[in-house]
Amino acid sequence: MVLQGRDVIVGAQTGTGKTASFALPVMQLLAAKPAARKKIRVLVLTPTRELAAQVEESFRVYGRHLPLSSTVVFGGVGINPQVQALRRGVDIVVATPGRLLDHVRSRTVDLSGVEILVLDEADRMLDMGFIHDIRKVLAALPRERQNLFFSATFSKEIRQLADSFLKNPAAVAVARENATAELIRQRIHPVDKARKRALLSHLIGAGDWRQVLVFTRTKHGANRLAEQLERDGITASAIHGNKSQGARTRALAGFKSGEVRALVATDIAARGLDIEQLPHVVNYELPNVPEDYVHRIGRTGRAGSSGVALSLVCSEEHEFLRDIERLTGNRIERVAVAGFEPGSAVPASECSATDGEAAERRRPAHAPRRGDTPRGAQGQGRQTQRGSGQDAQRQGESGRGSAAGRGMAREAAGDGEQTRRRRSRRGKSGAQPATGARGERAPHAGNGGRRNPGGRRAVEGRGDDQRRGDAASAQPASKPMAGSLQSAMRAVASLFGGGNRGR
Repeated sequence: MVLQGRDVIVGAQTGTGKTASFALPVMQLLAAKPAARKKIRVLVLTPTRELAAQVEESFRVYGRHLPLSSTVVFGGVGINPQVQALRRGVDIVVATPGRLLDHVRSRTVDLSGVEILVLDEADRMLDMGFIHDIRKVLAALPRERQNLFFSATFSKEIRQLADSFLKNPAAVAVARENATAELIRQRIHPVDKARKRALLSHLIGAGDWRQVLVFTRTKHGANRLAEQLERDGITASAIHGNKSQGARTRALAGFKSGEVRALVATDIAARGLDIEQLPHVVNYELPNVPEDYVHRIGRTGRAGSSGVALSLVCSEEHEFLRDIERLTGNRIERVAVAGFEPGSAVPASECSATDGEAAERRRPAHAPRRGDTPRGAQGQGRQTQRGSGQDAQRQGESGRGSAAGRGMAREAAGDGEQTRRRRSRRGKSGAQPATGARGERAPHAGNGGRRNPGGRRAVEGRGDDQRRGDAASAQPASKPMAGSLQSAMRAVASLFGGGNRGR
């Protein structure tokens, strides 16, 4: 039907070769009608980067002997190499809607020559909110084109989208809608929520699983589970939308090569990824969208090989399980693992790990883990140490200053006492300062007449004053006073008497 040029809507189980079903006839049509100039003739839209890269690789492998070129366009990587590849001219472009619209706005891509449009995993693009982007892409395409719709599941919204631009499409169903592959053995392991991680580690270790794809509902949960498996001695990597494209590519490559035993992923990895001979898929948490369960377990049991899909289900997920069984029309086998039955006693070896995980979940994102020292606290500690050292230094200086101050106070008190004693001695002795021939005070022999620290001139004969003061100190206090009056009276009398003699 594709070779006839009709629009086609196809529903098929995952792993049944949908990519080859549209890639091979599309390349046959292009090779049969070569274009006069290089232009984009086929546009394939996928929901995820990994699926886009995988589909483009399939085109290169299938058409390696044909004169056709292809390129892949998605976000998370530099745009310049994509611009250069588009300018050189390609026949087939495999893209995610968001990055393709970036090129449309920048006018680095010309979609006017598109002859065939392929929507792979169309329902997933609808779930991821790409409906508006898809409509914008459709508006940039020629009206006359062939449309191919491929998906493993079909909802009412997908049918409405298909009816809006498909022209008299041929409907093809490889199996009934939303069916799972018969080669996949499905099983439910009932378990308490707190013991899921321990059960997963037990299953991987006891079964010696070398390759297992584990699905979680959240990105944070994928990171945490990968870290916990690493602590259990199981090499693991996480892949989800918050990871850079380089990290996602390395994780997927390591898983395919066998370097990584457990790849923990969100539903971003559930669509279209082809991992050859993948033996085990585990739903660590059931999806809240039942169609995602079909895509998850479809990563195993592909291309005619068998596989095992296990789901660890706690009491909170019974409603999700009921919706999944209603969608697939099958009741999944329940198998309780010995020692991990719901409500069973938790071994002592798991208690500390469980408590630690619970504490880690309760710990605020900004709070430091036990044993960790935040940089701010380290800086504060260093400042505290420096402050303590400075305080100690100041206290030492203050102590020395206080001792010096006390010494100076004692010296000042001693000087004042000596001054009072000298004044007292002078008053007691009644002696006059010695004068020179011109009536000036005689300078002290020791200091040459310079002022002493007290601001007074030192007088000659201090030793005599000292001796007279010592002798006077032994007399009663009234006698020095009488002597002083008598000395004063004699001085006055001699002054006036001298004056009379002069006249």
